[in-house]
Amino acid sequence: MSLSALSVLVVEDHGFQRRMALRLLAELGIARLHEAGDGVSALRLLRALPQAPDVVVVDLDMPGMDGIEFIDHLAHEHLARSVLVASALDAALLHTVQTMARACGLHVLEAVPKPLTRAKLAQALAGLDQAVAADADEDPGEISPDSARAALDSGDIQPWFQPQVELGNGRVIGVEALARWRRGDGRVVMPQHFMPVLEELQLLDTLTERILAGACTWKRQWERQGLRLKLSVNVPATALDDAGAADRYQRIVRAAGVEPGEVVLELTESSLIADAARGLGVLARLRLKGFGLSIDDFGTGWSSLSQLSQVPFTELKIDQEFVAGAAHQPRQRAVVEASLDLARKLGLDAVAEGVETVEDWQMLADLGCAIAQGRLIGDAVPGGELPALLGRWRRPEH
Repeated sequence: MSLSALSVLVVEDHGFQRRMALRLLAELGIARLHEAGDGVSALRLLRALPQAPDVVVVDLDMPGMDGIEFIDHLAHEHLARSVLVASALDAALLHTVQTMARACGLHVLEAVPKPLTRAKLAQALAGLDQAVAADADEDPGEISPDSARAALDSGDIQPWFQPQVELGNGRVIGVEALARWRRGDGRVVMPQHFMPVLEELQLLDTLTERILAGACTWKRQWERQGLRLKLSVNVPATALDDAGAADRYQRIVRAAGVEPGEVVLELTESSLIADAARGLGVLARLRLKGFGLSIDDFGTGWSSLSQLSQVPFTELKIDQEFVAGAAHQPRQRAVVEASLDLARKLGLDAVAEGVETVEDWQMLADLGCAIAQGRLIGDAVPGGELPALLGRWRRPEH
């Protein structure tokens, strides 16, 4: 989307700074500009507009309704497509507000520290194309319980695979199997859209077993092509309530000709908080049978160290929320560094998710992380496309 096609609302209580922001945006070629001097009048204006603006530029420190409360209204009333925070407040607070806005469902562009300049605004607005593209890609259309059940029964929900590589030498050592639903019209539905439906139908365990079986089948096929890769598969919290899960998973992988020691089962931190007390026996049996155990999305579930010490993990995955952009965010970098230190002290392999840029990669290498996963290396692809993806990654010019 060209800058000239954008519509932008500037919400700023300081008159001179508001006029300066409008002038800078006009110099970038943006003609459809709106302004408001406080949150209340901005909401009144937004509710009256026939179409939501593409971007709302908002200051945080405003009298009356502050910018944080205003952003909350934007999200819940769907009054804007994207928000850009412009503030002279400290970077840690800006990052917190950005995280809050994303959690509310808003597209959040890069925060702009004051004083505003044309270059700062242009750089922040350059991220809008990615936000719009992501919104279009993630539109799943209607998902009914019947359609989700039929997709699972017919095998339309399949494992796709995202590579994991060693940071030291770039060698691909494994893949994570991720559920994807390819609909009849060719659209690919991401798991955040269909997993809640399957959870309501109590079909998450069925999905897990089919993804595990399909992933193991692909693993054996790759091995015949000379690719030997560790396999990681996500496991739902409900598995921790099922005393027979360990035996079933063992039967599934061995039926495909794979040994449990070649498979890592990933459990989210939040599922462990809910079920660790009664699920320790299941986890212990999975380790006894040789499966690796990974704590996924580490850092997002407020777990206690006592819980971590009780579960026989072999791997810790640092959530992409902390990794992506951490090279430029001191607090995020500190969380990554502390997570890596904890993994070392517990004797766990560490995998960093969400590696999107060379800067992310270099930061992780500097901190001594062993394994990386993310868009820089490659997005998840169907099993048949994995060898070609790995071939592109191995090329010297990659």
